[in-house]
Amino acid sequence: MRPKLTVLSDELVEQIIQEGMRLLLDPGVRVHNHEALTLLAEAGAEVDFEQQIAKIPEAMVLNALHSAPGEFFLYNLDGQPVVHYGGDDIHFDPGSSGVAILASLDGAQRSPTTADFVKFIKLVEMLPQYEAQSTAFVCRDVPEGMGDLYRLYLALNFMRKPIITGAFGKETFWVMVELLSLVAGGAAALAEKPTAVFDVCPSPPLLWSDLTCQNLIDCARRHLPAELISMPLAGATSPVTLAAAAVQHTAESFSGLVIHQLAQPGAPIVWGGAPAAFDMREGTTPMGDVNTWLIDCAYIQIGKRLNLPTHTYMGSSDAKVIDAQAGFESMGGALLAALTGANMISGGGMLDFLRCQSLEKLVIDAEMIGMAKRLVAGIEPRDQPIALTLMRQAGHKANFLSQPHTQRMFRKELYIPSPVVDRGSWDAWQKKGSQTCEQRASERVEALLRNYQPNGLSAEARDELRQIVQKVARQHGMAQLPPLEM
Repeated sequence: MRPKLTVLSDELVEQIIQEGMRLLLDPGVRVHNHEALTLLAEAGAEVDFEQQIAKIPEAMVLNALHSAPGEFFLYNLDGQPVVHYGGDDIHFDPGSSGVAILASLDGAQRSPTTADFVKFIKLVEMLPQYEAQSTAFVCRDVPEGMGDLYRLYLALNFMRKPIITGAFGKETFWVMVELLSLVAGGAAALAEKPTAVFDVCPSPPLLWSDLTCQNLIDCARRHLPAELISMPLAGATSPVTLAAAAVQHTAESFSGLVIHQLAQPGAPIVWGGAPAAFDMREGTTPMGDVNTWLIDCAYIQIGKRLNLPTHTYMGSSDAKVIDAQAGFESMGGALLAALTGANMISGGGMLDFLRCQSLEKLVIDAEMIGMAKRLVAGIEPRDQPIALTLMRQAGHKANFLSQPHTQRMFRKELYIPSPVVDRGSWDAWQKKGSQTCEQRASERVEALLRNYQPNGLSAEARDELRQIVQKVARQHGMAQLPPLEM
């Protein structure tokens, strides 16, 4: 039996959904995008173009829910479906959009570079616990205006797994689509077998910027999966009570869903988010907080009630270094997210309110993810009868280590961690150098990077990718892109 977590009663889920729909009528949603306002008006919403406010009736929400697919797949670069957005299937990817990287073992944050990003992508490829890549951080050795497309360009050179990404501008979105289409074999091939999901974020409370709204529309019309990332901050940009924050998340997500499905009915979309409970003492937005986890678990439950694919940002920490806080916050979030059945769980490797990535933490978090996946797999009867035959054959003095059944089944039944997790005796630990978990993770990072094998992208495709991005770089005053070490 698979264990499952819910935090809302059925009655409360329905009330939150209904109140979310009512917010779309009063006070409505502010939409700073003329094309979206036109789509809404033509479909029957009450739109004030001057004030840029749309009042969306319940019928439009229900139509969008009816047309949005309940599931879809992401494909790797070999064209194989490897991520299933739907049902209770769970997958993990690292956190994204960090602005710093934690320097190995010395506890200092610094600005990430191309070389850091290449290491990160290679490392994720070598960690089977992560089913997808992410555009993990913004490289500071290229102009800021091309940061979004540059990180995707780097990823495509080294990844095989699909990727969770996002655009920072209207124009750069189309360059990113061009890069993805080139690798996929054309725009039609990319739409048929998407290799990327684009995060699209409304602004709390109840507002869509021109940029994010346009990204949402453009994703729909290209049939590229979009991931709604509503971010109410309980007590700051949303009401402080957690149920009320869930209502706001629902309303913002409904508004995005309607706009998306009006642009292209049937286009794939994900009910995601990154809310937080505002910390009144520090003025921060903690992602490793139990209150944040509760809002996340609530909206995932609501998304499943609506039969939509789901996503969440959980499994990260607000600690500044890899310490006990980083461990318990990351493990708590990863376990809870897995128990809710969220289809994509983002956050691995991240510290400091999703600002900082760490290669060592990425490796440590992979072990937490492996444990979380084993937990949600539950306990199954592997044999019939379960134990009678085995124990009667063994008798009272048997050593089960020597039994063929043990040799055959232990890897299927038990999660076996990597050497990052120390399971030796005190003496054995001392003989290996008395290393901390972080030190062992650092060694594993280097070992995995040494074993990385390049993806199958042709030299011609790599050259075309570089030419596309080099052209943009020159427009930003950069004569040459940083070299790539394959």
